[in-house]
Amino acid sequence: MTPSNTMALSLILAVFVFSAMFSNAAPLEKGVQPHDFGQDRPDPSFNATAKSAPFCFPSLGFVMPSSLPEDNTNWWCNPATEYAFLGFSYEVSNCQSRSQLQREFADIRNRFQSRYVRLYGACDRDGFYDDIVDAAWDNGLGVHALIWFGFDGDDLWIGRRDTLFASLHANPKAKFVTRVVQFGSEPLYDWVLEPEQLAQQVTLAKQNLSSLNIPVTVSELAYGYQEHGGAQAVLDAIDSINIHMLPFFAQDASTGDQAWPIVQRDLQWFISHGKGKKMYFDENGWPSVTSEGVQPNSPIAVANIPNEQAYYELLDQHCEDLKEVVGGGIGWFAHIYSDNQEPGYGIYNTKGKMKFPFAPKTIC
Repeated sequence: MTPSNTMALSLILAVFVFSAMFSNAAPLEKGVQPHDFGQDRPDPSFNATAKSAPFCFPSLGFVMPSSLPEDNTNWWCNPATEYAFLGFSYEVSNCQSRSQLQREFADIRNRFQSRYVRLYGACDRDGFYDDIVDAAWDNGLGVHALIWFGFDGDDLWIGRRDTLFASLHANPKAKFVTRVVQFGSEPLYDWVLEPEQLAQQVTLAKQNLSSLNIPVTVSELAYGYQEHGGAQAVLDAIDSINIHMLPFFAQDASTGDQAWPIVQRDLQWFISHGKGKKMYFDENGWPSVTSEGVQPNSPIAVANIPNEQAYYELLDQHCEDLKEVVGGGIGWFAHIYSDNQEPGYGIYNTKGKMKFPFAPKTIC
């Protein structure tokens, strides 16, 4: 066989293998319930012209450029193609050093095949978000940034908003790693702002960030919307729907492996009211311990490591179901990276050891 024929045969085989990987989806695992999530998938409103993986950021296998592109309009992966495990919530209240951010973001990307980090909490140190941007860029991660309201009912969030926006405009790398800016966490549930006020903040933020092509959302529970009569003004204003999925707190919670009906219930509410927008489970998990602020509302809800593991395995078992959700499927985060950040929710314990095997699907 001539060298040219050998090359041609190699190309044909490569195309065949690549096609098989992405066209033959894994079958549903035994016991998966029927669902009615599948609907036509309109492109989310923040979908720029996008290349396909692995030629878009932050897909697995994407090679970071040696210099910044001219703009980010053809940079991001289409969110309608992003589903399954995306990455971790990452608590920043400890104001991690640059070296710690670099080390842990490298671990998040390389060990767990993450594409994003979703920030949680707040660090008010000058220049901290620039450190986040550098660590994300250096490790090929996108960031779901957060304007943190906290739990004290104060107005510190206003200064945090302005500081973040200033950084996003001033740092040339920021728009290449900041996938979305969130107002959170749970501003509706905590009654920080009325729905009309929150919707106005979202609209103003979208105007402020429009030149950077950075969309805006709210990080919230289904119940947070429901206790405000649905807060449709907020759902209409946001670019994507970033859902807190914490079934341990449901009144009918029991164990992690039995949480699917609870997930379905909250998800179906968002499908019914979200008008086809892209959805994420961003604050999403099951605790391994209870604490002062983590108490069940069901007498039979169990918090331990096996149930934390079982919940994430449940999401993997329903990968095909979640993939079919309107908007391009559910992409989910594990809340949270380490027990040092929030007790009981971490994949790592306080000694830096994994609490259980964790290698969730990134495709199905």
